[in-house]
Amino acid sequence: MTEKPELKQKIGSLAYEVTQHAATEKPFTGKYDQFDQPGIYVDIISGEPLFSSLDKYDAGCGWPAFTQPITKLQENRDYSLGMQRIEVRSQQANSHLGHVFNDGPVDQGGLRYCINSAALKFIPLDQLKTSGYGAYVKLFK
Repeated sequence: MTEKPELKQKIGSLAYEVTQHAATEKPFTGKYDQFDQPGIYVDIISGEPLFSSLDKYDAGCGWPAFTQPITKLQENRDYSLGMQRIEVRSQQANSHLGHVFNDGPVDQGGLRYCINSAALKFIPLDQLKTSGYGAYVKLFK
């Protein structure tokens, strides 16, 4: 993969390694793991809307967990680390976000999107309109 020093400088080393090289941040260290504010989470690179705080829950896994995305994500089979998993990536920037598992809350569809905080940027509800995400305000009504 071609290195992108400008991108690395813009988003930081950890976010770069996660999004561009499918690294994983250490559990319980991400800024959005124990974070509970209304708003949406977007791709740190493209700004593509990914998840709503309404679908976030504490799975106790050490990473932010969501029951569903608010936009379509790419899904790829991942056989690394001797496991079979489904990797999730953003559509626009092709950023590695994390993985989706089938051990989420059954009453909410049974999925757990286990996502690296480093791949995300949070847009608070009161800033959605001014940040260009006004269409997502309706989710919170």
